[in-house]
Amino acid sequence: MPRRMRSLSSSKIYHVMVRGNERKNLFMDEEDKTRYIETLSRVAGHSSSGIKTTRQECPVLHTKKEKEFSLYAYCLMDNHVHLIINEEEDEISRIMKRIGSSYAYYFNKKYSRVGHLFQDRFKSEAIENDSYLLAAVRYIHNNPVRACLVKHASEYKWSSYHEYVSENSLQKLLDRDKVLEMLSGDRGKAIKLFVEYSNQENRDAFLEVVEAEDNKALKSTVEVMKYVQEFLEKKNIGIMRLNDKENLGIRNELIYELKCKSNLSIRQIAEHLKVNRGVVQRVKV
Repeated sequence: MPRRMRSLSSSKIYHVMVRGNERKNLFMDEEDKTRYIETLSRVAGHSSSGIKTTRQECPVLHTKKEKEFSLYAYCLMDNHVHLIINEEEDEISRIMKRIGSSYAYYFNKKYSRVGHLFQDRFKSEAIENDSYLLAAVRYIHNNPVRACLVKHASEYKWSSYHEYVSENSLQKLLDRDKVLEMLSGDRGKAIKLFVEYSNQENRDAFLEVVEAEDNKALKSTVEVMKYVQEFLEKKNIGIMRLNDKENLGIRNELIYELKCKSNLSIRQIAEHLKVNRGVVQRVKV
């Protein structure tokens, strides 16, 4: 079956997602994530960014000194990466090939492996206006929150969120001016508005990574029931006491855990915990 043609962006801005081949991890430790960010910087042409290379260079790495593309946001997860890129005068396919080739060379040499590291073809979607760009940045920064790795984007180390909210960011990799200036011409006010916008409840839907159900820790009803029982035993309360005023924090913590660790629906969680569906819906993940 022939591949669908990639949708081209008249603005030259794309939300890009790359993932590990066969859903395997792209990053095994923090050094790997640091290396990927270094690779972004080098391929973008930020030769004076102050980021130091940790290991061997790829011998075929493109080394032109002028700026090759603009990066508006990034988020590194264990088995996939989200980027928002303005391709400038280059082409998105060439940009992603250079990034992928350089990082794969490093990764394969470090771990003495051969074969493809990335899934064959990266996904992309065109971003055609400022409001869509702003929403896409928010979506990317909240990726770890949706994955239940953290409760707030600010708690995640491997995204560009921190560069946006720093008054005097020294990182030269990110082109944050375009995004912040959409909010205010005053830098301090823009950062404050950016934080508020990032925390707003939303139903943003962009490129998604659909993971297999077996990635969830609790795969069956039996495992869920056992988890609930052990959780309540540690808290020294019975399931019928979850709605007591003094136990509401514990109840919401348990709902949060079940949303993250199982594929149960809101109705199923409510039935298991003998609580109202509205209570389950109000616990955000």
